[in-house]
Formats: sequence, C-alpha cells, structure tokens
Amino acid sequence: MTRQATRKQRANGVESRRRILDAAVEIAGERGYEGTSIAAVSAQCGLPPSSIYWHFKDKDDLIAAVIERSFETWLAAVELPGEETGDPRERVLALAANVAKSLVDAPDFLRLGLMLALERRPTETRGRTVFLQVREIAGARIAQVIEELFPALDAAAVHTLTTYAVAGADGLFVQREIGGNSVDLAAMFELHARLLFDAATAMNAERTQ
Repeated sequence: MTRQATRKQRANGVESRRRILDAAVEIAGERGYEGTSIAAVSAQCGLPPSSIYWHFKDKDDLIAAVIERSFETWLAAVELPGEETGDPRERVLALAANVAKSLVDAPDFLRLGLMLALERRPTETRGRTVFLQVREIAGARIAQVIEELFPALDAAAVHTLTTYAVAGADGLFVQREIGGNSVDLAAMFELHARLLFDAATAMNAERTQ
C-alpha cells in the first residue's frame, strides 16, 4: 500500500470515528444510555454496524469515548487566564465564562456522565468509570486554581471549596437542562464564581490573621 493510500485510509478512519461519535451523542442525548444501541447509532450515522465495531468494542466503549471527547473540549476551558486579564476576581470570572460556554458548546460528557453516575448497576459500566475519572481530573484542575490564588488555604479548605465549585456547576447544568434557554448559564456561572471567590477570600483572611 502506498503512503498516499495509507494516509487516505487513516483520514477515512478518523472521519468515520467522528461520524459515529456525533451520532452517538445525538442518540444518547435523546434516549439516554439504555435507549442507545449500535443499531440506532448505525442508522443515524449511515455506517454499518461492522464499522462501529471496528472502532469500538461495544456500546459502553462508544459511550465512554463520547464522554472522553467532550471532556477534552471542556477541560481546555478550565484554565485560569493570565494576570493580563485583570485582578484575581476578574481572572476567576473569565474562567467561569469560559467553562459556561464550553458546557453550552460541548455538554455531552456532563449530560451523559451525570446520567451514568446516578445509576447503580451490578456491573460497573466503562462509561461511568470514565466519567468518574475525568471528574477527578476536573476537580484537581479547580483545586490547582484555588491553591494558586489562595496559597494560605490548607488542604481541607481547598477540598471544601473544590467540592462546592463542582457541585454548584453540576446543579447549574442540570437546571439549564430542565429550563433550557430560559436559564442564562453564563450569568449563573458568573454568580457562582463570585460567591466562590468571596468564600475563598473570607477563608483565606481567617487563616492569615
């Protein structure tokens, strides 16, 4: 096989994988985990089941890949802007705006992940395992931001604030899923960030007195 043919085959494989993942997002978003099937994804993306099984071992592997892809997009937004953005509060508000936008643009990992996280099954699904793993990564990233801005806080305080930040974000996302466009996610995340920053500032002041 020539190099050009190999590159074309690789490009076709990447495109097929993208089509499959996009279709899985649509199906899972409408029907949830239980209602998602390889047959439904095949019909949606126009590729035969054999192509899907070439990329993914089974439905659970496919759902896990959807979560991972969406999470990578979201994680890129959880980056504290540089000091040129403004003072610490302004940097946190800018981060919150980026996170809110990412959840509007790529909500799949959180939508599917929360569905799976709330379910209890005799056998743990790979999708749920992956979601809990990426959730830990997200928490670690948020904790890193808190530690950078409030170095006087001890590990327990950082953990409390991180838990509050993640839980609040979950709640706001769920509220938007319920309320749709009537919920201004960007405005809600800005409020959440302000409250979090004020709480961290007060806790930091207590430890530096």
